[in-house]
Formats: sequence, structure tokens, C-alpha cells
Amino acid sequence: MKTIIEPFKIKVVEPIKLSTRKEREKCLKEAGYNVFLIDAEHITFDFLTDSGTGAMSAEQWGRMMVGDESYAGSTSFRRFEKVVREITGLKHIIPTHQGRAAESILFSVTVDKTKYIPNNCHFDTTRANIEFRKGRAVDLVVDECHDTQLDAPFKGNMDLAKLEAFIKKVGAKNIPMGFTTVTNNTGGGQPVSMANIRGTKKILARHGIPFFIDACRFAENSYFIKLREKGYEGKSVKAIAREMFSYADGVTMSGKKDAFGNIGGFLALNDDELAMKARNMLILTEGFPTYGGLAGRDLEALAVGLVEILHEDYLKYRIASTRYLGVGLNAIGIPTIQPPGGHAIYIDAKAFLPHIPAREYPGQALCAAMYLEGGIRAVEIGSVMFGKRDPRNARREIPAEMELVRMAIPRRVYTQSHVDYVLESMRDVVKKKDELRGYRIVYQPPFLRHFTCRFEKA
Repeated sequence: MKTIIEPFKIKVVEPIKLSTRKEREKCLKEAGYNVFLIDAEHITFDFLTDSGTGAMSAEQWGRMMVGDESYAGSTSFRRFEKVVREITGLKHIIPTHQGRAAESILFSVTVDKTKYIPNNCHFDTTRANIEFRKGRAVDLVVDECHDTQLDAPFKGNMDLAKLEAFIKKVGAKNIPMGFTTVTNNTGGGQPVSMANIRGTKKILARHGIPFFIDACRFAENSYFIKLREKGYEGKSVKAIAREMFSYADGVTMSGKKDAFGNIGGFLALNDDELAMKARNMLILTEGFPTYGGLAGRDLEALAVGLVEILHEDYLKYRIASTRYLGVGLNAIGIPTIQPPGGHAIYIDAKAFLPHIPAREYPGQALCAAMYLEGGIRAVEIGSVMFGKRDPRNARREIPAEMELVRMAIPRRVYTQSHVDYVLESMRDVVKKKDELRGYRIVYQPPFLRHFTCRFEKA
């Protein structure tokens, strides 16, 4: 059939509140023009993140009813452990309350001011957890990533030549691990090829550096490999995922993405000594190693979600529905990163609002306009999130490579009619785009400023 349907039925519904523009103007001003600070009850369509915002299945809710809440050695953990080990093939499975906790534990026992962590692109919490420990997070993505209109199959790839040169420059002894993020969130939700993962592993292994995968969207990345990489079209997504993880020495994952969880994550390792250090840190910060800050019912939900995410009828629908939003935005004159990613559509705010300079945050201006016109919440991924103070001039900020607005699509939540309504609202944004003006920051915290900073109109 040409029509791709939602491969599920709806059994529970949640009302959507429709607000007036006057109400939204008041909410936005009170929030300091930061949509993170607007209460969810005032949001009509929430594309802020796909993290923990998906709808769980009937089977997930059913398994939650039999969650074993034992403090130590719960049967729910053993079920979760078995599923994660079956998919990743890794030896030590350490649950955490979400992905950033896995990052925090890993970097707390491996990173100090002398250390560098190369990645295709670090996302916000990964970078922040490294930099909080005075380490340096280095992005080595292929140059194609920065050309928003280039339609290439694997724009999330690590640049292998840059990786080799970087290792030689800083020395392998100063690199406790190398990372690849799948899919590449900061770079537009773009996938990474199996050949590139294999090549990254080969270079790191030759220098004695462990290879880690940030696996938040591993299933979506595996499905892109099936669609786009020669030799994988006949393989199952699960088999592709298993091969991908076979090259890894460790994995961090937020189960709030490709495990359909509202909370949860894990750190998976092969190294016995590193696993021991990580578990010791886990006990200080998260809880006993067989619950890791999670209730047994959450572990049950994640175990089911990790199985369901590998269903290919769902992944076909997921990729197609994301593309539908992207094609619709392009049709009304809104430029987006090409080709569309798996979990989100990324609007090129720099191209859409060329009259707003980077220092006035065009992505933030677009986020505010989207909320005002349609009650739509999205997130800036540009100089608000990744801008840096110039070390030679504290008053000057170095802008991000790209000025993007991400519309992350919650899993199994919105239907095609919802997306059509969003596109109608975005037409009003297009009509008024020349009237939009930028913003300046009036308050910011030292880390992850985009979550809580406040703005005023420039």
C-alpha cells in the first residue's frame, strides 16, 4: 500500500489544550522568552524533545504491573539485563535513571583536565558532563554535515582522517575513549554508516583507545543503514544493531528515546575494572547496581520497549512520518536540513531568518514565533545551546557552526492531522518572518544554559 499508517491503535487519550494568542504572549513573556520555562499545560504541540515523551504500549503498561521492586537483585533487572545484553552483546549492564547519569558516571571515573573525548558530534549533556570535569569534548564530524542542503546518506559520520590526525596531535594516552553518537543529534539527526563505525573502531583500536557508542537512537540508525548502505538491505534491523554494537567497547544510552521509556537508561561495558569503578560511583549517586535509580516497573517498561523499537513496521512509519513533516515545511518555504533525520526535523534558522545575526540568536527568535503563532514548542540548537565565550575576549561569544531549530517528534503520540495543523500554523510564521527580531540573554547558568536562561528582545 502507498499509504503508510500508524502501526498501532489508540487506547488511551490525553486532551490537547488550544490557547489564544493573547494567552501565549503572556506565557512567553513570563518565561523570559525561553520555551523551556513554559508550563506544559500552555503548549499545544510539544516538539521540544523526543526524550521520555513517547507513548508506551499496552504490553509495557502490563509489564509495569508485575515490576519487582526489590532493592537488590530484582527479577525486573534480570529481565532488563537479558534484553540489553542480547541486543548489545556487552558484558556489564548498569542501569541508570537516564542517559546523562550514565555519562556522568562514566566520565567521573575516566576524565580530568588532561583528557580529550573525540566524537562525531557531542550532544549537550555529553559535552557538559565532559567539560564539568575539565575535559575537552571535540567534534570531528564530516564536513558534509555543515552543508544543510546537501542530500547525502550518512552526514552523521565521523571524519576518519580528522580522527587519525587528532590522535596524533594530542596523544592516545590523553584520550580515554572515542565516541560515536547514533544518530548524530547535534548534526541534524543524521545517521552513521556501518562502514564508518567499523573504520572508527579500527583507528581507535590501533591506538589502544576504547570505542563507545552513544546509542540513544540506535534502532533508527540501524534502519537507515538498512535503507541506504549497500549489503544491508536484506538484513534485519536487529542483526544490523548487533553488528553495530559488536564494534563497541561500551555504550551509553538514554532509554527515553529508542526504548520507549518515560525514564531510564544504562551504561554497558566490557572492561571489568571500569565496570567496577562505574558501579561504585553508581552506588553513591543512583542506587544499588540492580536498580540504578529506577523502579522495577521502569526496568520492565524499558525491556519491552527495547524489543518493540526493533519492529520494522514501526521504524518504517517513524521515518516516513518524520519525512512528511520535513517535506511539508519545505513546501511552504521553510528550509530544513537535508535529508530528513529519523527523530526530528531541523529548521535552518540562519537561512530562514538571514536578517537576524548569530549574536541575536535567530533560532531562539524562531522558537518564540512558533509558540506565538501555533502554541508549538521546539528547541534551539545553535548559538544559545553551543555558543562559546571567546577565551581572548570574555565579552565576545563564538557562535555555533549552525543555527538550527529542532522539532523532535515524540514516538507514537501525534497523528497526520496533528502535523497538518502544525504546518498550517507554520504558514503564519512564514508570512511574518521579515518582522521577527532577535534576542539577547539577560540570565544564564554556567552549564547547559539553554534549559534555564532568560532573554529579552534585542
